[in-house]
Amino acid sequence: MVEVARKEHPRFAYEQPFPENFQTDEKFDYVVFCDIGDTADIQKSLLRLRKVCESHTRLLIYTYNDMWEPLVYVASRLRLKVPQTEQNWLAEHDLVGMLALSGFEWLKTYRTLLFPKYIPLVSTFMNRIVAKLPLIGRLCMVQVLVARPVSPPVDESKVSVSAIVPCKNEFGNIQGAVERLPKLGGSTELIFCDDKSTDGTAEEVRRMQRLYPARNIRLLEGPGICKSRNVWTGFNGATGDILMILDADLTVMPEELPFFVRGVSSGVAEFVNGSRLVYPVPKAAMKGANLAGNKFFSAVFSYILGQRIKDTLCGTKVMWRRDWERIRPLVGTWGTMDRWGDYDLLFGAAKLNLRILDQPVHYQERIYGVTKMTKVFKNGLIMLRMCVCGFRKLKMDY
Repeated sequence: MVEVARKEHPRFAYEQPFPENFQTDEKFDYVVFCDIGDTADIQKSLLRLRKVCESHTRLLIYTYNDMWEPLVYVASRLRLKVPQTEQNWLAEHDLVGMLALSGFEWLKTYRTLLFPKYIPLVSTFMNRIVAKLPLIGRLCMVQVLVARPVSPPVDESKVSVSAIVPCKNEFGNIQGAVERLPKLGGSTELIFCDDKSTDGTAEEVRRMQRLYPARNIRLLEGPGICKSRNVWTGFNGATGDILMILDADLTVMPEELPFFVRGVSSGVAEFVNGSRLVYPVPKAAMKGANLAGNKFFSAVFSYILGQRIKDTLCGTKVMWRRDWERIRPLVGTWGTMDRWGDYDLLFGAAKLNLRILDQPVHYQERIYGVTKMTKVFKNGLIMLRMCVCGFRKLKMDY
């Protein structure tokens, strides 16, 4: 089969060692470990593979669901399936434990192939629809575990941080953002993205530049289309190792941003999502309709992403700039344009299998200006459309 592959796909390189003895000096972005049930010493193989991984590498383990052992045995005896060598038949929690002992962190498990016999329409319905339903998915024959290498924490003093502040008519909040933002990492770049304000926001940023010449304060001109395009302007112009969003309304306290940086630099998370719904929310800070919609979409996201997301629309999100470079090509591919950018970032991070964690924040009432989150019903329909697309891409297309 290797010889056939070399002839039909010559652009790839092929090796034929046993997994336990595999050695190379090359590093890989993705490692796919198929048919792990045939491997004599799984842990030794995983330890070998750990050496070819970098911090961003993702390990994918393709294996049988151990609940299918009797059915696979019967199918082989009846010649309905190609016979196999003796299998390990490891349960998911066994593999998760082996991954931990070999220097990996389990992220999630994809499950597929509920109905392995091909019957027109029936197979498609069972494998693409029914197999994706909660609980039923655990009965699928095939499971793919996704893991990442456990990496040592990064010294915060050696990383630079870019704080992107998208603003439109936020004149009264600019000075507060400058004065309240603590030093983050080894150096902090504060980028105000003015989205064609008419209240003198840009002039106030320039005044802050003159008033605080020692601070690295930058002013970028946004496209005047929507918040997400304004944020992308800041991301693309940033130079820091870590990117973070701080909404100019300051309803998320700037004093809490060091928690986000620590979450990323420690290696515990690769994408830190602010959550306003852990601590009590002041009644005047979030309208009832917005709160109800946020809780609804949080439940939908938790199902689609396969992990708990408590607040999808908190503007404060933090990630490595190198991961933004990989998320950027996915922006705008989730059914429609995301006016706020939260869904583009969350779906993109999930597509890359980044480790996403919620960071609780104390949500405050805005002091100056008015909220830009209006037309709740219209925006809700846009978000729902993106969720449908996200379900198809992240649940049905694997």
